Amino acid sequence: MSDTIPFAGSILCEATSILGEGPTYDPATGTAWWFNIKGQELHELHLESGRKTVHALPFLGSVLAVIDPARQLIASDQGLFVRDTRTGALSVLTTLEDKPINRSNDGRVHASGSLWIGTMGRSAEKGSGAIYHVAGTRVTKLYDAITIPNSICFSPDGTVAYFVDTDINHLMRVDIDAETGLPKGEPSLLVDGSGEAGGIDGSVCDADGLIWNARWGSGTVDVYRPDGARIARYAMPTTQPSCTAFIGPKADRMLVTSAWQDMDEATRAADPHAGKTFDLGISVKGRFEPSFRL
Repeated sequence: MSDTIPFAGSILCEATSILGEGPTYDPATGTAWWFNIKGQELHELHLESGRKTVHALPFLGSVLAVIDPARQLIASDQGLFVRDTRTGALSVLTTLEDKPINRSNDGRVHASGSLWIGTMGRSAEKGSGAIYHVAGTRVTKLYDAITIPNSICFSPDGTVAYFVDTDINHLMRVDIDAETGLPKGEPSLLVDGSGEAGGIDGSVCDADGLIWNARWGSGTVDVYRPDGARIARYAMPTTQPSCTAFIGPKADRMLVTSAWQDMDEATRAADPHAGKTFDLGISVKGRFEPSFRL
């Protein structure tokens, strides 16, 4: 692997999030979306005009997916909701689990239109979370006893899923059904990140099958091949990058969220860009996120 590549990007949004997460992009409207989970906010940024809107939420939201031009899906600590894109009105779709100690965390939509979504304890209680598969309103638990579910993403052909428990730092791969997004076998270890600083956080998989991962605590975005080899590491101007997403009309730019969660005043002063949202500043071979099928 080559040396760490210096940051050549820019700050996409100066607003800081306690815990920026769940970024995605809607090519139909040219809009990037992400959450400030702990601040109960949904952030909306129209890329071309720079128009920014922050929507207050009545819950801890963490994942957004397009359903159709009129509706979005939001995953939260209260379950899954349908959001009216014009009015912002929310209606309950389904619950994930009956566990008030938990909230939703990382997730993505598979090409089949199903959702993989992780839950975790509000204070990252050991083994409190799980990873679920959601098809319409049908919820299936896939993996239990997860502490911090992250890195959920899928290969371009929809036959492989990736995920991690950041508490363990083992990036896993599992063969899945391309038609349903359900696992076909047992997960296997792809990357053992336990011996390095920081934690494997949010990821996205590009058109070539490369996995782009935000490494929390180490201030980098790492790039892995499907065989688990790390082929690049990009420096970030903050220590807690949290998740990646492809943005722009060609999906050839990369957005990276970050957080200032758990930082005291001295640490925040030493990391003045913590919680901001960034453009990595390189050309990538991205893919638009699929719509959730309802």
